[in-house]
Amino acid sequence: MKWKTLLALGMTAVFAAAFVTGCGGTGKAVKDGSSAGNETIIVGLDDNFPPMGFKDENNEITGFDVELAKEASKRLGREVEFKAIDWASKEAELKSGRVNVLWNGLDITEKRKENMIFSDPYMENRQIIFVRKGTQGITDEKSLAGKAVGTQSASTAEEYMDKSDFFKNEVKEVKKYSDFVTAFMDLENGRLDAVVGDEIVGRYYMSKHPEAIEAVDSAVGPVSDFGIAFAKDDQKLRDAVQKVIDEMKQDGTMAKISEKWFGKDITKK
Repeated sequence: MKWKTLLALGMTAVFAAAFVTGCGGTGKAVKDGSSAGNETIIVGLDDNFPPMGFKDENNEITGFDVELAKEASKRLGREVEFKAIDWASKEAELKSGRVNVLWNGLDITEKRKENMIFSDPYMENRQIIFVRKGTQGITDEKSLAGKAVGTQSASTAEEYMDKSDFFKNEVKEVKKYSDFVTAFMDLENGRLDAVVGDEIVGRYYMSKHPEAIEAVDSAVGPVSDFGIAFAKDDQKLRDAVQKVIDEMKQDGTMAKISEKWFGKDITKK
């Protein structure tokens, strides 16, 4: 995601919270995908992507995806190590065996399927609308006509709005910010009528400001899916992780982790 580095600068300052991480040892990832062994599972991630994976004020890696990966590894009887990688080189990191898994808000795309295999989708990546608590009359995209709307520069939401005739011609103003934190602050202060942005980011902010911000549960633009990625030849590990993810969905563990980070279960059933 083009906006995540800018976002991390603002989110870390505003939201940093201490959570415990339990990383395993170091070393090269094991490529045989043997779920029966005790080898450490090395998870590759961008550690500047709150709330999915980022460093807290104690410089420990935490986040929604980090907690999912820790729980999944525990159920597999495996240690887990979180390895910050150059996200632009993620496919090479996976193919080379330096990491076993990419687990960090990764969109499932047909192009990526050519070079890796994915879990089933576990969360939708939606752009939705956020408004001040108690706002009336904003219920979906079309109801933003005549309104002042904010978003983050270089974000998925901005890309969609820049191509939309509706946002060009019907919306009163589209204000672009260097990060979503500033946009939400202007929303709280009445300088915006709404903010359009990533649901995962907005709900994380909203969970910290429940008295000020609420979500309009209606997608703006296309919806993609997040998945966990594995090397093409690691079907065994993929299936083992998928099995415990399914268990976490069924027993409510995934929902609880989502509620902790987003104030609501937004995982895919």
